[in-house]
Amino acid sequence: MTGQRFKQISLDGLLRNNPTFRLVLGTCPTLALSTAAFNGIGMGLAVTFILICSNVLISLLRKAIPNAVRIPAFVIIIATFVTIVRMVLDKFIPSLYESMGVYLPLIVVNCIILGRAESFASKNKVLDSALDGLFTGLGFTCALTLLGIIREVLGSGAIFGYQLWDFRIGFFSSSAGAFFVYGMSIALFNHIYSKIENKLRSKNFEARIMQKPDIGEPENELADQAEEAQNAALQTAPDQNAPTAAANAGHDNGGEA
Repeated sequence: MTGQRFKQISLDGLLRNNPTFRLVLGTCPTLALSTAAFNGIGMGLAVTFILICSNVLISLLRKAIPNAVRIPAFVIIIATFVTIVRMVLDKFIPSLYESMGVYLPLIVVNCIILGRAESFASKNKVLDSALDGLFTGLGFTCALTLLGIIREVLGSGAIFGYQLWDFRIGFFSSSAGAFFVYGMSIALFNHIYSKIENKLRSKNFEARIMQKPDIGEPENELADQAEEAQNAALQTAPDQNAPTAAANAGHDNGGEA
């Protein structure tokens, strides 16, 4: 894998095709589990693990899975890893398992995972698919954690369960607050992204203009060559006309004689 390919996959997952702020996928767990930063990290890491594992397995089996049953096959593969995650969380982190509730098994039909399986993993190599799952999952995790921090700080006056102050705004802990924070975050993210993208595009355009070769020099050289050829032709013209002039002179002398 080249560095350019790695950069493209990482930027797509984190920024250009961020599943939460750019593609607006997986909105149900985003709205429901972003009440606290810890819940956001937990759901994000679970989705990241499932994304990596399912992408790798689907990429390995991409030539063996018939096209007619690819979606059911993808769902079975994803459901297998979701079951593993549920068992692990229930055993070792029961508080996080209970806070996720029904949204943990619903990862099976999560648009992010199914979308990456269909559009990327089923068409690319194993390493590329693993990196795509990693960075897409990290993009989702960062977005969920950011929303959780905003809502937890404003709605509960705490962060990661640690109380900061007694001041709180109950609106941000409600469903309406989830929609408000999510919508404002999407607008702010896309505004900043568009500004940065336009700035980079203008810099690249200016760089291409500065590196553009001067097309006037070849034309000037051709003009100089043409002028030199014309001067050489004019210089040789009298020599070519000399016999004719001598003949005319002899004819005149003969006539006089």
